[in-house]
Amino acid sequence: MPPRAILLDVIPPDMTPNVASRRLTELESLTATYGGITVVKMIQKRSVPDYRTYVGSGKLQELLRIAETERADLLIINNQLKPRQMYELGEILRKQKMAAWDRVDLILKIFQKHATTSEAKLQIKLAAVRHMGPRIFGMGMEMMQQAGGIGTRGIGETNTEIMKRHLSDQERQLKKQLDRVARSRQEHRRSRDRQGFKTASIVGYTNAGKSSLLRALTKKGVYVANELFATLDTRVAKLRLSDEQTVLLSDTIGFIQDLPPNLISAFRSTLDETIDAELLLHVIDAGDEHIEEKIREVDGILDQLGVGETPRLHVFNKIDLVSNERRAELKNTFADRDPIFVSCINGDGLDSLKRAISKRIIPTSDVG
Repeated sequence: MPPRAILLDVIPPDMTPNVASRRLTELESLTATYGGITVVKMIQKRSVPDYRTYVGSGKLQELLRIAETERADLLIINNQLKPRQMYELGEILRKQKMAAWDRVDLILKIFQKHATTSEAKLQIKLAAVRHMGPRIFGMGMEMMQQAGGIGTRGIGETNTEIMKRHLSDQERQLKKQLDRVARSRQEHRRSRDRQGFKTASIVGYTNAGKSSLLRALTKKGVYVANELFATLDTRVAKLRLSDEQTVLLSDTIGFIQDLPPNLISAFRSTLDETIDAELLLHVIDAGDEHIEEKIREVDGILDQLGVGETPRLHVFNKIDLVSNERRAELKNTFADRDPIFVSCINGDGLDSLKRAISKRIIPTSDVG
């Protein structure tokens, strides 16, 4: 049976209702992508999260009462908790046969569900090891305290050191394997450079239609789904712009609000296709009610990757689902980004997009 989840977001008192609503809506979408059922959504406003359990004691008691009524078996907190907080919260919820996840736990579960290639599986394992490491240390500290204090050398400390060494060894082995994959990717890119291919990369917020655009432009069969993080692996396909001009177009993992640095780091070899691209196609869902926030989120992650100055085209997708008035509004609001409007479903705007790509890419001979 799918888990019945209570979603909780702890936010600062001055957060606007619009931003708070968007955060919970995204968490609900993530939960659905994983396969869970949201039974209750809750918000707690706090200037500082509770030191012990992250959630304030009053809200926690309310949550436990609701969980019993709704037969919930999972609490998902829309933040990244410290090891001690996760341990304490887990101990309280365990008495009611509930589990507790933070935002990173949920994203990792989704990644595990969608991983198909060996590279994606390695990347997820590395992210999980990095996420679990501090928790192991936090649990070990708790075990030492129960055994007689921080200075006590006992079974708790021994187990913690063993697990830390095990996780460290795992991380080292995973990084070696991913380094081999990265070197292989680098060699492929060098080969493409030698053949004179130009490269463009599709980027954007998850579920904006990146994989749909790759398929519509190149006719390459790729997995497309109306869910978050449907794509974790990099896919590269040839886009023929003319008889003389072919571009290699890549699509990779979608971005999301507050994507933890560890996850960005773990997927670095996949994101190298984006880093090395000569042109970025920033795909945007034209009908998204939080469109401006998501554009800023993608811009921020591209800056983190060091490609903030890479030339890019802003591609407003799913235009078949919006009104003419909405289209005119977007054209006016984002005039400084020279928006290109497309529909991957009916093909509207794709020829205009190809012409725009061609103008940005120096013509080369088609060698493939």
